Amino acid sequence: MDKTENLKEIVKEKYGKIAEQSDMQGSCCGSSSCCGSGLDYTIFSDSYGTREGYNSDADLNLGCGIPTDFAGIKKGDHVLDLGSGAGNDCFVARALVGETGKVTGLDMTEQMVLKARENCAKLKYDNVEFVMGDIESMPFEYMMFDVVISNCVLNLVPDKTKAFREIFRVLKPGAHFCVSDVVIKGNLPEKLKKDAEMYAGCVSGASGMSEYLDIIENSGFTDLKVHKQKEISLPESVLSKYYDEPALNSLPEREKGIFSITVSASKPR
Repeated sequence: MDKTENLKEIVKEKYGKIAEQSDMQGSCCGSSSCCGSGLDYTIFSDSYGTREGYNSDADLNLGCGIPTDFAGIKKGDHVLDLGSGAGNDCFVARALVGETGKVTGLDMTEQMVLKARENCAKLKYDNVEFVMGDIESMPFEYMMFDVVISNCVLNLVPDKTKAFREIFRVLKPGAHFCVSDVVIKGNLPEKLKKDAEMYAGCVSGASGMSEYLDIIENSGFTDLKVHKQKEISLPESVLSKYYDEPALNSLPEREKGIFSITVSASKPR
């Protein structure tokens, strides 16, 4: 198994366990206490509580923003959510597209797709579907979607250039995407970058912010806009695994450089 496939298997295993744990313990699996990962995923997430269409059963606290707030989704749109998990963003998007639109969720983790389908069946939505697939090679035709969204998932994709080229391919001319993601500024310790647990927790798989934005523009998109930027503060218990004590004590004076951003761009007509 090559490095790329190994990283994908790490992500599948981690998020498969999260889906299974959530069935037993509710939507608490964003926390380390539930899933035993040692990393509290809720430090990345924002609250969806006031959004129309929000369903608590579908919210596993695994996001790092709320892309639907900035996605410009309209009634009748066909929306694609990449890394749709248990369906949280899909159900919020469904409230925006209405009865005349459609929402498709794509996820490579079987347990997440099954959980999302169960949630959808409970809600009795007939215009929301969940599909198994790889973001680097999506099982969709060219120019199918009006809007693509994603929440804290593209940072987990080993080849982000492939991912954004696929987004470009499946969008209609003049259509757009809006994603929330984790990026870094400055340098992270090499041990952290290589740590599989942190990869599945969205940090060590993240690109540098300027590199990330360059990938988007080099994929052919225009009208690039960063809507929101928020610093992520990792707890000292996590940072101490990667920094010695003198370096840890100096962190407030240095560029820690972990941010969640929400960014959009358009495919030219």
